[in-house]
Amino acid sequence: MDKPQIAGKSPIVDNMEPGTYWWCSCGRSATQPFCDGSHKGTGFAPQKVEIADGKLCAWCTCKQTRTAPFCDGSHGSLG
Repeated sequence: MDKPQIAGKSPIVDNMEPGTYWWCSCGRSATQPFCDGSHKGTGFAPQKVEIADGKLCAWCTCKQTRTAPFCDGSHGSLG
């Protein structure tokens, strides 16, 4: 698997509490935008995200962003 699966065509926007999160980079997780271990055997690994202060986040679900793990609007160019 050289390219991640497209899990969605819009970001998941949520107010996040301070903490450590693991963003799914493969697109296979059933718990988008976070990792559930579905990447095993794909060559992909989750991305660790540390949020120090609570904030509003737009998590990428298309997995095409250049600003991972956050949305940069790349989903707008998907068919």
